[in-house]
Amino acid sequence: MKNKFTSKIPWREKIDRITEFKVTDVPLRMQKRFGKGKMLIPRPADMEVVIKKIRKGKLITKSELRNRLSADFNADVTCPITAGIFLRIIAEAAEEESGNGKKVITPYWRVINNDGSLNVKFPGGEKHQEEYLKKEGHKIGKSVKGNRLTVKEFEKKLASL
Repeated sequence: MKNKFTSKIPWREKIDRITEFKVTDVPLRMQKRFGKGKMLIPRPADMEVVIKKIRKGKLITKSELRNRLSADFNADVTCPITAGIFLRIIAEAAEEESGNGKKVITPYWRVINNDGSLNVKFPGGEKHQEEYLKKEGHKIGKSVKGNRLTVKEFEKKLASL
């Protein structure tokens, strides 16, 4: 698998290390985008719980993942920066566990970008995510601009949580 990102600390340990979530005021620099209100800084483990609920053949967008977390913690928004970082850690942990022989891993590949495109920052990039999604029956094509892999008719495959 290409684009393997290595870590001296096991990825699972990174997930387990962050033991507390935080709900704070939306920072001033983010209020133009999100408005005033409360922002959740989640734990990676909280995100992983939601991802594990996505059944085979279903998908969730990054925004819907953050919305679900916000609702679960009575916040208005979930920090997109930490959520993105934690999503990457979850994906790396799953691949590390797979490499160590674990058969059932967190299905991180079911998380897609809001426009249906695949995540270039996942382990192995878009191609590896594409392999997983095709095994689950999804059709993958090029985006309108032709430079990104995208799940065809992804809106019909979104999970309702």
